Amino acid sequence: MKEERSYGMWDSPITPGQLALGLRLSDVMWNSDGETLVWLEGRSDRGVLVAKRRGEAARDLTAELSVRARVGYGGGDFTVSSGIVYFVSSGRIYRQALAGGEARPITPPFGDAASLAVSPDGRFIIYVHSDGKDDAIAICDTEGKHWPQRIATASDFYMHPCWHPDGKRIAWITWDHPNMPWDGTVLHLATLDVDRAGLPALRDEEGIAGGKSVAIFQPQFSPEGKGLAYVSDETGYGNLMLYDLEHAASRALTSGEEEIAQPGWVQGERTFGFTHDGAAIVYRGRTGGQDTLRRIDLATGAVEPFAGQLEGYLLFSQISPSPSEDVVAMIAQGPTVPPRIVTCASGSHPRIHRFSTTETIPQGDLSVPEQVTWRSSGGEVVHGLYYPPRNEAFVGRGLPPAIVQVHGGPTSQYTLGYSAQAQFFTSRGYAVLQVNHRGSTGYGREYREALKGNWGIVDVEDTAAGARFLSESRRADANRLVVMGGSAGGYTVLRCLTEHPGLFRAALCLYGVSDLFRLALETHKFEAHYTDSLVGQLPEASAAYRE
Repeated sequence: MKEERSYGMWDSPITPGQLALGLRLSDVMWNSDGETLVWLEGRSDRGVLVAKRRGEAARDLTAELSVRARVGYGGGDFTVSSGIVYFVSSGRIYRQALAGGEARPITPPFGDAASLAVSPDGRFIIYVHSDGKDDAIAICDTEGKHWPQRIATASDFYMHPCWHPDGKRIAWITWDHPNMPWDGTVLHLATLDVDRAGLPALRDEEGIAGGKSVAIFQPQFSPEGKGLAYVSDETGYGNLMLYDLEHAASRALTSGEEEIAQPGWVQGERTFGFTHDGAAIVYRGRTGGQDTLRRIDLATGAVEPFAGQLEGYLLFSQISPSPSEDVVAMIAQGPTVPPRIVTCASGSHPRIHRFSTTETIPQGDLSVPEQVTWRSSGGEVVHGLYYPPRNEAFVGRGLPPAIVQVHGGPTSQYTLGYSAQAQFFTSRGYAVLQVNHRGSTGYGREYREALKGNWGIVDVEDTAAGARFLSESRRADANRLVVMGGSAGGYTVLRCLTEHPGLFRAALCLYGVSDLFRLALETHKFEAHYTDSLVGQLPEASAAYRE
């Protein structure tokens, strides 16, 4: 029998300490023999690499060194090849044998490195290098005998370097100011002169896809070397493409309103991978905030859901097919399932290798979100996720108070992954609406670009309309609405208070943007021209910044 108690006053099993102490699982990869998994855990302020060989217990690889790449917002922290893990710590690249021994640096302490890719013969690493001002594709040898060289330097930003199986060709992505990586990028293909003394030099470079208004994501050569797969949003959604290296032509592997790309805030993200025999690609497609794992047969073009038993998992990241068998490793989670490191073979239940939390919270205390839409002030459709209050011990009377959450970015998205913050509030008797306002990712280029020149306008109107939707649909009490957001979302919170006074009874602005002039003038290189598209270019758009 549930106890009746006022909403917001329910006792919850989810404590602030639990939110702070959970592990962050950011990447997982196979060793090239398919026998060992390596993943990266964030423990407080440290990044720790963990290895697990088939049939053995997991063990930490790194102790004193904190594994973290620092190019832009991070990511691309490590890679594994032929029994050796290569990782970034304090800007330097280290190598360490999976079998044991100490890590040793192979690059000097200059700048930062990310997105490491080892050549097929194990001799070289290409990677993204940045000194904070100039970025490049750089190369070093895996023994650390030569001074690293910057081999591609003509662009402002670089991402996703990768090797062809013959070890003589590479591909990578670039973009230039004022673009962000979701606005427009170029896929480059080049040959390396590996026969010269010292480190290889670049030659015969060409751009083969993308442009100023087409974004490319995650190039990857096929195992047999005939094709180069990548994601392009030329159709308005990020779809898989395959470039035929012999005939220099691309063909679409997927189509429709399914998003396969990520917005490119960090290095090293992977949403697809070739199977070990090269016959298929396993990828995650996102519709709204929900992912589906799929497999596409490259000979027939047939696309079918991945046949693993993945019930409860609705968000997949860092897709990593095994190099030796039909098994896929990934980070998987769902609305009531915190992130886990799992592997899954076709037709079988996933095997869990690592939990990110204790998972001791009863299922009866976890809210299951509903994908909802509403109309903004101009009639435009807006997307979001609604979490009703839920606690197996308590029930409220009437309509609950609600917290309307605005994501950061603002080029980002709330998804059907595990939201510890939302569950913290719903288990106490609050409803939560997570707003994917116009400008959010996951709903196509047109929806995302609706925020261009309109930041602080359409996001504010969509958030306010979402709050009214809650009360009009009797999902929440109109007199007890709270708006909450951090960073760019915090800016939307402040604008909601000034543009819609009285709508919200309280607001939580976490490290919010409050001065657009200062943001534009003092932010770091990655976002140096972000406000050019969101608000306008200075000094011409000064009036919009003041408003």
